[in-house]
Amino acid sequence: MEPQQKLQADIALIGLAVMGQNLILNMNDHGFTVVAYNRTASKVDDFLNNEAKGTKIIGAHSVEEMVSKLKRPRRVMMLVKAGQAVDEFIEQLIPHLEPGDIIIDGGNSLFEDTNRRVKYCESKGLLYVGTGVSGGEEGARRGPSIMPGGSSEAWPYVKEIFQAVSAKVDGNVPCCDWVGEGGAGHYVKMIHNGIEYGDMQLICEAYNIMKNGLGMSADEMHDVFGEWNTGELDSYLIEITRDILAKKDDDGLPLIDKILDTAGQKGTGKWTVINSQDLGIPITLMAEAVYSRCVSALKDERVKASKKLKGPRPTLSTIANNPEKKKQFINDIRDALYASKIVSYAQGYMLMRAAAKEYGWNLNYGGIALMWRGGCIIRSRFLGKIKDAYDNNPKLSNLLLDDYFRAEIKRSQKGWRNIVATSAKKGIPVPAFATALSFFDQYRSAVLPANLLQAQRDYFGAHTYERTDKPRGEFFHTNWTGHGGSTSSSTYNV
Repeated sequence: MEPQQKLQADIALIGLAVMGQNLILNMNDHGFTVVAYNRTASKVDDFLNNEAKGTKIIGAHSVEEMVSKLKRPRRVMMLVKAGQAVDEFIEQLIPHLEPGDIIIDGGNSLFEDTNRRVKYCESKGLLYVGTGVSGGEEGARRGPSIMPGGSSEAWPYVKEIFQAVSAKVDGNVPCCDWVGEGGAGHYVKMIHNGIEYGDMQLICEAYNIMKNGLGMSADEMHDVFGEWNTGELDSYLIEITRDILAKKDDDGLPLIDKILDTAGQKGTGKWTVINSQDLGIPITLMAEAVYSRCVSALKDERVKASKKLKGPRPTLSTIANNPEKKKQFINDIRDALYASKIVSYAQGYMLMRAAAKEYGWNLNYGGIALMWRGGCIIRSRFLGKIKDAYDNNPKLSNLLLDDYFRAEIKRSQKGWRNIVATSAKKGIPVPAFATALSFFDQYRSAVLPANLLQAQRDYFGAHTYERTDKPRGEFFHTNWTGHGGSTSSSTYNV
């Protein structure tokens, strides 16, 4: 019996797509014994005979066999497609598990599904962890960012594995810590993906101004992004953009110019925007990033519209032909990108604060920035500054009010405004740059025209309003036409 005991594995992983395989290999590198399982059993054998050859990784050809090879409390991690597949595996696992065993979902599940699954598994005596995993294939293999939430009693049993395999920053600090109960881990991953959508759109707008406005070549833009990656914009997404612009096709021409301009999306950005509307938080930049992908998908309509809808030519030839002006304008683009990025992250953190209040989570905002500092798609130098901001003031109500970011916006503002104004005049679309600036200007306005909006609502729907010369919380209704009633609305809000 003793030798069998030694064979027992630390964790099982279900799902042998590339992320699953790479995470298993990563766990094996760190000395953990992993059982690999896949619904299609032949994938298990292929994996063991190829990528996992010569490792301690064990294969299983059924759920029962997989569970039988695990130490107690058993830890079973799923990396399968979000949705029904996760629920199906939970049902398959439950009959084979015992109280205290742990089911882990490492896919991109909607946080509300994770809330439900935590309660369901706990009702069966099991513990459930819903964890965001970011970093793509390379991150999974070399060290991802891991954002776990769910049954807090499970954390001591998964902490060692998760922190060992995660990315490390700032002197070996793991980009993984407990996020919170219920769906908190998957919620933070959802916000990460929303911010990722925003970052990518901002970079695309900068690229578009350089390419179509200034007429720059892919090689010239490669140099610009390379330079930006040495400064405050130093990040994974700027780095890969630099590399993409240098890539040549078989004929020696830039590959980027041959890629069709229709973007796909898997839904996490959309979920972030829907949730922001539920909580009443204006994540305007992420919303524009999602909608920009939707506009890009209308390729055939855009081609037809381009022949019929006329506007200014998007060329900035007077700037492009003057080396000094061109250099300054490229610096302005960098400033617009940087300032807009600050707004985007401020909005993402506003949403996390509202969610923590709504769902009863105690989120560590500096800790979340640290989790994102390495391993994940939005990893950047910039996140270190966000961690500093929340370390300095854990109750910071908005990132824009932090001394460092306030100074950075002040420094970048002139260039940011120049880019948005010039793009508007020249017909170059900059939805994310522009919405970031509009939000900034709204947020810093002590007075907005919503007084007129409230008057309109009261006029057509008797929705009432508050007055500047009366205490907050007192509501008034005016008979605007002289023939309306004096009864105010109380049953609905439009």
